Order: sequence, then C-alpha cells, then structure tokens
Amino acid sequence: MSSVTQSDLSRPTAENTSSTHAEVPRTLAEPAPRALGLLDQLGLWGNLGVSLLGFGGAVVLLHPNGPDAPPMSLLAALVATVVGTVLGAGAIALASVAGARTGAPGMVLLRGLFGARLSYVPTVLNTVQMLGWSTFEVVTIATAASQLLPSVPHWVFVVVIGLLTTGLALKPLGTVRVLRRYVTVAMVLAVGYLFVQLLRAPLPGQSLGSESGGSWSGFSIGVDTALAVAVSWVPVAADYSRHSRTVRAAAIGPLVGFSLSQVACYALGLLALLTVAGDPDRVFSSFVAVPLGGLAFAVLVLRELDQSFTSVYSTTVSLQNLAPRWDRRIISVVIGVVVTLLALNLDIYGYASFLSLIGSLFVPMFAVLVVDYFLLGGVRTWDLSAAARPRRLMLLPWAAGFVVYQLIYPGQVGWWAQAWEGIAGAIGFVPQAWMSASLLSFLVAGLVTGVVHLITRRRSPVPATT
Repeated sequence: MSSVTQSDLSRPTAENTSSTHAEVPRTLAEPAPRALGLLDQLGLWGNLGVSLLGFGGAVVLLHPNGPDAPPMSLLAALVATVVGTVLGAGAIALASVAGARTGAPGMVLLRGLFGARLSYVPTVLNTVQMLGWSTFEVVTIATAASQLLPSVPHWVFVVVIGLLTTGLALKPLGTVRVLRRYVTVAMVLAVGYLFVQLLRAPLPGQSLGSESGGSWSGFSIGVDTALAVAVSWVPVAADYSRHSRTVRAAAIGPLVGFSLSQVACYALGLLALLTVAGDPDRVFSSFVAVPLGGLAFAVLVLRELDQSFTSVYSTTVSLQNLAPRWDRRIISVVIGVVVTLLALNLDIYGYASFLSLIGSLFVPMFAVLVVDYFLLGGVRTWDLSAAARPRRLMLLPWAAGFVVYQLIYPGQVGWWAQAWEGIAGAIGFVPQAWMSASLLSFLVAGLVTGVVHLITRRRSPVPATT
C-alpha cells in the first residue's frame, strides 16, 4: 500500500458517497464508502452503550471501595456514571471526528502519530485486546442465553453465537443499518420495560443518600470505572466513523447515543442490584423474574451481538494495518473461528484483568493523539501512508501517561500490580482516593506531548531567507 496516501483513504467518490447500500471494501487500498448517516451513527453507538457486562458491572459503581466497604449512595453512583460516561463519550467523539475527516480506520490513524512501522506496536496490542473481548462477549452472550434456555448445552450457544457474530462481521455496514432500523427500537422498549418493573420494588433506605447511610466515598473510582468502559471504544471508533457521511454525524453518534444508553445501562444495573438481585451473579435472573422479563431479556441478549460483531470486525481492520491488501472477509472468518474455539476452551473471565491492563495503554495514547492531531497541526500534516516516517519521540508522552496510570491503579494482575506497588513505594508515591488513573494519565500524556512538540520545533532548522 505504499502508493496509498491520506488523501486516497479519505477521497469520496460519487458512487460510495451517495449509496446507502454500500459495504466496506475488501482491502484498505480501496476508498471507504460514506454510507452511514446520523441515524445510523446514533443507532450504532446507542446499542454499543448497552452491554450485558455493564448490568453486572454496576456493582463496581455501587461498591467502588470493595465488597466489604460501605456502598456509595445511589445518587453518588448515578452522578459518577454520568460524569465518567460523558467524558468517555467525548473521547469517542474526538476519535470519530479524526476517522470521519481522514477516512482511515483507528490503527491506520496511528501511522500519522507514530509512523507506519511504529504503528504496528499499538496495532498488535489492540488486536490482542479485541480478540480477547470478542471471546469475552461470545461467552457472556452464551451464558445469558443459558438463563433463558437452561436445558440447551452451553457449547451449543457458543457455537451459534460464534457463527452469528462472524456472519454479521462480514457485512458490517449492513449490520449497522439493521441496528438503526430495528434493534434500537426493540432495545429501548426492553430497557424501558425493565425500568418500569424494577421501579415497582422499594429502594432500601441506605441507597438514597449520604444522610440515609450511603456515601460518596469512592466517587472518583466510580467515575474512572464508567470512563474506562467508554474509553475502551476509542481505539476502534474510527473504524466506523470513516464511513460517516458527515463529521457532524460521526461526533453526535457517540456524544448522544452512547452517553444516553450507557447511563441507562448502568442505572438499570444499579436498580436491579438495590431492589431484587442483591449481588452481580443474580442480575440476569432478576430481569427474567419480572413479568414478561424473559422476553425483554431475550431482546437484550440478541442485541448483545452488536458487541461481539464490532469486536470481531475491529480485530479484522486492525490486522489490515499490518497487511493492507488482505481480504477482510477471509480475516473475519478466521477470527470468528478462533474466537469460537477460545470461547469453548478458555476461562475468559480469568483473562479479563489482563484485557483491562492492555486497555489502560490506550487512555494515554489517545491523549497523545488528541493533542497532536487537533492542537498541534496533525490534522494538516499527518502522513497516513505505508511510507510514513517514524516519530519515535511520540512514544515518550505515551509511556509517561502509562506510568502515571499504573502508579495510580496497576490493575488486578497479581505480579504486575505487585511490581508497580513496589515502584510506587520506592519513589514514595501514595495514590489518593480522589485520583483518577484515566484522567490523570490523559493529562500527563497530553502535557508531555506539548513539551515534545516544543522541543522538536526548536530543533527544526530555520528556513534560509534571501
């Protein structure tokens, strides 16, 4: 793809700009069709904001300081959800804008930030991350389906979900249009119905506010939790916004669609935990237990296929940064088979902590991207071709942000967390309760990016005058 430049990636043609039935081309050597309108972007991100993992994950917002510590009040948990979600959705929107402007998928954008060869580093990391999350989603959907039909062997659900996921990934733009036309409406009705049913149960007094026993302790952790979930979509946002007809639609989709749906998802999970479930293992069964809850939950289970399909498709597009002329259809089939086999044989829940560790790499990297692209002229100067020169100094702010993230929150991979706790102790650093790993690593990476820019600009030769 040495002959493919940024302008080649973003150049619209009359055919792919006007067609509402266009599909993603087989290789990156072909222009991205601009086939998705505002409603398509809203439908896509509105569906991605709702997740079966989010319902159970609401327990972290309710007990940010651990299961044995006093819970946050419902008000504090909801405010933390809103703050973290809006910040994360803003990050997705900025990444989407870059994708819509250039017509480049997420990992190809990083050619402009790091150079073509150095972009392979985050590409490999993102491929591992997305492969893991694809497997995680297949297992989660199959587990939820078992709640509805417990007599069916679990492996049957895994195989069926793997096949459906692979099929949807082969027609990504067609799948997005189906989400907009049909699935979004069904999802809104199902979530709304479950809200109405669960609100009929009385809330425990200690959940209502600090004066009733709940607290705001751990609020920053709650914000970080909601933010981290949203930011996990940042590396792949451009994979879909590159097909947006307008930059405006690409930005509004996550800002409005994702914000509203993720807040609703966590709010519903909090409500289930406080009124019926009691613990995260019973959230799904609490949905099924309400009148007609099985039907509403079935809608949410089927809708979860958008999570698995986007993970498989984004894994495919990430690999195309390494081999731009590989046929995405063949890649998707291979990935679908691998994911299904992993889901049948791997304890993916034990792998979740490692996936979160990889995900923490992309928070500071996104800060470097935002500052360099939007504030320091990258929008005009980035080279997205396969011949893009290396920008090794841009690894410094990325590394600095990652170090800050790990010092504040090293995650739950035992040996890794112990190593960083030892480093923190050696330098006398003690994380404070108010510190957000995501926000502070973002700020540090962004500031160091500015410093690197000043240094490189001063070292640049001054053009001779006559």
